[in-house]
Amino acid sequence: MKVLVLYDYPPSPGGLATQGDLLYRGLCEMGVDTHAVHFESAQEKEWYYRWFEPDIVVGVGYWGHVPHLVLHPLRYGAQAVPWLVADGYIANYQEVLNGLPLILVTSNWVKEMYIRDGINGEKIEVLPVGCDTDAFKPFDKNDKKILAVRDALGISPDQIMILTVGGDAASKGAQEVMQALSMIDSKAPDWKYVCKVWPQERTKLQNLSDLEMASQLGIEKNVTYATNKISRNFMPYLIGACDIYAAPSRLEGFGMPQVEAGACEKPVIGINAMGMLDTLVHGETAFLAGVAQKIVVNEVILGNESGFEEKHIVKFDQPRTVDYRASVNDIAEHLLNLMTNKELREKMGKAGRVRVVQNFDYRVVARRFVDIIVDKLGIM
Repeated sequence: MKVLVLYDYPPSPGGLATQGDLLYRGLCEMGVDTHAVHFESAQEKEWYYRWFEPDIVVGVGYWGHVPHLVLHPLRYGAQAVPWLVADGYIANYQEVLNGLPLILVTSNWVKEMYIRDGINGEKIEVLPVGCDTDAFKPFDKNDKKILAVRDALGISPDQIMILTVGGDAASKGAQEVMQALSMIDSKAPDWKYVCKVWPQERTKLQNLSDLEMASQLGIEKNVTYATNKISRNFMPYLIGACDIYAAPSRLEGFGMPQVEAGACEKPVIGINAMGMLDTLVHGETAFLAGVAQKIVVNEVILGNESGFEEKHIVKFDQPRTVDYRASVNDIAEHLLNLMTNKELREKMGKAGRVRVVQNFDYRVVARRFVDIIVDKLGIM
């Protein structure tokens, strides 16, 4: 089997790039003849098609990347197998996707979204995102690298550190977490809430809005927004430095940081919906807050990035849920339970590690990928 993997290569610290790179690494370690190339690099992709002649071109992205992940390899006679996430609504390329023999998605929820929006479910297989469980692992609380992270963030050894990581924090449920923390502040032990966000223009206003909420709630001294650029090398230690990972996300097709937190033996606060239903087990590896609200829309405005002209309006026959909000009361209850019970944090963290190693280690995912290709396409 010869596989060409299309993703953001060489990998940036983002989720999609990490998803693709871990599959690439896993296949290489299995001895599969594999190469990687940037999904937008038309000339380099064509070069691989001509001399490498891959059996499979697997492309990592969302439905809007179909021109790069599917149409381009098909143009050169290569077998495209996209590995897709969802962003609430699949607005285009249904005919192209339905013409493929196989589509991979990151969770059962993503599969449901594609089926809802017109994709043939018989062609869809769920392949979870891999996790490097050699890098994301338990660390001793007195490890110099862990102490250095907490010290740099101004967190004392006796404080409970709660962490959320994302391109922005609000989409990961940070506003709901802050509201919950304000409710239990007087009952909880000394704590600090750290939101690690990626510095980018589109999130500056969101970050300011989040910090304004923290001020209005009276917890601004306990909330830290870290906006530095970091590499994947730093991430295990950032997660390893926290006591609780909290991300009851508003939209989540898988939840890579939640899985990485489990690999580091950290208990997780999530939401009882979407991709987290695959990755987390309520009461065992995580606490999943109930869904308090579903954000429903009757139409969306799309543009060139989705294969339409600018300001193209798509109206739905039936309203579509495009976003979720977790129950603040549930988050508060779960946070207080974990903050006041060290033994529970350790028990849930250890269970999380076992689950991740067994189900989401990148080598397990690579093996599952090969098995799917053999079973569904007959390519050895």
